[in-house]
Amino acid sequence: MSIHELFAYLHVRGAAEAIAFYTKAFGAKETLRLTEPGGRIGHAELDFDGKTLMLSDEYPEYNVNGPLTVGGTTVTLHMHVHNADEVIRSAVAAGATLEQDPKDQFYGERSGSVRDPFGHRWSIGHSIEEVSPDEMQRRYDEAMKGG
Repeated sequence: MSIHELFAYLHVRGAAEAIAFYTKAFGAKETLRLTEPGGRIGHAELDFDGKTLMLSDEYPEYNVNGPLTVGGTTVTLHMHVHNADEVIRSAVAAGATLEQDPKDQFYGERSGSVRDPFGHRWSIGHSIEEVSPDEMQRRYDEAMKGG
């Protein structure tokens, strides 16, 4: 098997509003939109600085629903950026809900998280140090002990 690409594909209640939010909050650029005559977005693609995010409106007739409809999400989108604090502030200013303030993490990253207005959780971080897997496990063990 050869995998050429892997994309996150979000389903949201209000895809047009989500596109506007992701553009404002994260600087994404819309590259494709397929819209039904009634206005429902069947497929859209956003460019996040060379990385593609796909999304569509909900299609309940096919059991394709977003987090607001199902009451939560089991997925976190993790985005590495140049300055996590700045991107988190931008997302909150655009309408996201702050879930975790940015802070230095044991795994060598400064990160925090927000929930977008459509129910998706975003972890946003930037690297602050290189940490080997062994050292990361040691730090994780310490954190789990409460140390």
